[in-house]
Amino acid sequence: MPLKYFDTWGVEDVEIDDRGLRRYIKLEPKMAPHSAGRQNGKRFDKADVSIVERLMNKLMRSGPGKDKAGGKTIRGSKNCGDKEKAFKIVRRAFEIIENETDENPVQVLVDAIQKSAPREETTKISYGGITYHEAVDSAPLRRLDIALRHISDGAYSSTFKSDESIEECLAEELILGAQGDRDSYGVEKKSGVERIAKGAR
Repeated sequence: MPLKYFDTWGVEDVEIDDRGLRRYIKLEPKMAPHSAGRQNGKRFDKADVSIVERLMNKLMRSGPGKDKAGGKTIRGSKNCGDKEKAFKIVRRAFEIIENETDENPVQVLVDAIQKSAPREETTKISYGGITYHEAVDSAPLRRLDIALRHISDGAYSSTFKSDESIEECLAEELILGAQGDRDSYGVEKKSGVERIAKGAR
């Protein structure tokens, strides 16, 4: 019998349409989604970490640091390094997604990542004392990292000074992201990054 995420959701019917991300979105569930950082010893090894565990890892942050998410400086989420808490947040969010959409939450997560991953961004080039921006293509693994970061930041920014729990905000962010809705923080950030890159071509 194949393993399922949280003993509930399988991945047999999950489809990845973005060919660039297909190699880096690892769907196969494990008995315990906890790699304990074993992938850190070799470059690109984090591509072998389950996509659900990578979402949990992104949630184990205290906020976006010096930057703002949704116009808010978010610090002290009290979830840093607490894998069990991140596990419960994602499981509850998946339950909410299934209740609201009647879809496999893993498929919703994959769709949200695909629609929140920028294909193009800008980099700073210095030439003769002048610094300017130039458009560059984003590497697939970086696209995945950016999408997961924006999804977690969007969930935290929604729950900031709100009556909604982090589980409800994460579920809402994933649902909106999977639909490509501009109300999704990840989709909005992707559009902004690609718009700036288009102007820098």
